[in-house]
Amino acid sequence: MTGLVLKLSPKERVLINGAVVENGDRRSRLSIVTPDANILRLRDAIHPEDANTPVRRVCYAAQLVLSGDATPEDARLQLLRHIEDLSQILTDPDSRTSLTDATQAVLAGEFYQCLKALRTLLPREARLLAHRPS
Repeated sequence: MTGLVLKLSPKERVLINGAVVENGDRRSRLSIVTPDANILRLRDAIHPEDANTPVRRVCYAAQLVLSGDATPEDARLQLLRHIEDLSQILTDPDSRTSLTDATQAVLAGEFYQCLKALRTLLPREARLLAHRPS
């Protein structure tokens, strides 16, 4: 994650390598120069009780690596299986691109990029679930 720049709002919290960091009273920018640092904006974090849809569950699994609650080795195979399952359902070109990006990120050990790619599927999943027959 070399070169990642975080733009933080006042009082915004972010998890960096397992430590919660809270911004002060002003907007600020942090440059993360350590490669492979695990970063998670807490405002974007999915809470366990909210991991109740297929895409949210896969996002949550990626998030667990970033929070330090799962090892990359333990999560890699699980994430790849779940991404493959999603690719059987989400077959449109945009979803395929996001799933391919997520897969490549997992294989490269870049779990932040995996989560970022998967999060693009959340609005699509919400629309699909809203239109599902009762």
